[in-house]
Amino acid sequence: MKSLIHTTAIALTLAGIALPAVAETKFITLGTSGGPNARSDRSQPANVLIVDDTVTLVDLGDGFAGRLNAAGVQIWDVDNALISHLHFDHMGGLLALLGLRFQTNPGNPVQVYGPPGTEQLVMGMLEGMAPAMEAAYGMEDAQVMSPEELVQVHEIRDGDSFDLNGTTVTTVKNTHYSFEPGSEMDKNYESVSFRFDSPDRSIVYTGDTGPSEAVTKLAQGADLLVSELIDLPAVMAQVRARPGMTDEKAAEVERHLSNHHVTPTQIGEMASTAGVGAVVATHLVAGRGMSPEQTQGWADEIGAVYDGKITIAEDLQEF
Repeated sequence: MKSLIHTTAIALTLAGIALPAVAETKFITLGTSGGPNARSDRSQPANVLIVDDTVTLVDLGDGFAGRLNAAGVQIWDVDNALISHLHFDHMGGLLALLGLRFQTNPGNPVQVYGPPGTEQLVMGMLEGMAPAMEAAYGMEDAQVMSPEELVQVHEIRDGDSFDLNGTTVTTVKNTHYSFEPGSEMDKNYESVSFRFDSPDRSIVYTGDTGPSEAVTKLAQGADLLVSELIDLPAVMAQVRARPGMTDEKAAEVERHLSNHHVTPTQIGEMASTAGVGAVVATHLVAGRGMSPEQTQGWADEIGAVYDGKITIAEDLQEF
């Protein structure tokens, strides 16, 4: 097939017909551990989507900056940052992004997209940064970046669609929050999933979600599904071992986790129903352990109901 494409391209070139530029889309898992508990072997949830020269962070948990550098991308290269929801393991690195960009002065504001509450979050960070920004490098009469020169915020909701330099981003509200429909909390806060349609690929990122028809529909026909994963039995074994844990409390925790996260089998069902090309599991929540045998077990569970390519992601893998 590659030979045929190459031959066709040569023929069109000789005929004087210009070929459209082909985009190159890369998705890199910077941090693959589900929070909030920190791990020594995996960073907190963070990813970077690179389409040609446009660099977009997709969630940015604590520790993302070092992983970004390890992926060969610098802080000043970042154009956009997307936040799926306001849990701290998904946006704990936002202050680092803003502060380090202030210190390196890239010359363009980073565009931050996130659900309701994101503007208040960023404005609060900027207020806290004010003394450091005013003092800057400790020189009299130094020119200091304004907040507007540092960051611009765009709040997004269920069903929104926007363009990132040729890549269309579509959002849907998922089931990581389960506020009463129509309630004030439901109106004020959302957890969203993203679909990225670049010129050459389609990638769906679930963020944190429970089973969701909306997310499955969003993923329809995508080339790549990047999904969170929870090993519920392993997590619940750790929960039940906590001192003072009662059966009633354990049942409440299990109900929350099962409604707000997806198991390997549920990932496989979603991928199969949506007809996606490949699956990457990240945001791995599995108690204390995460052995090769355990991760292979997750892949086997997904594969029992989905026959495409399956990867249980490591930090700094490129897809």
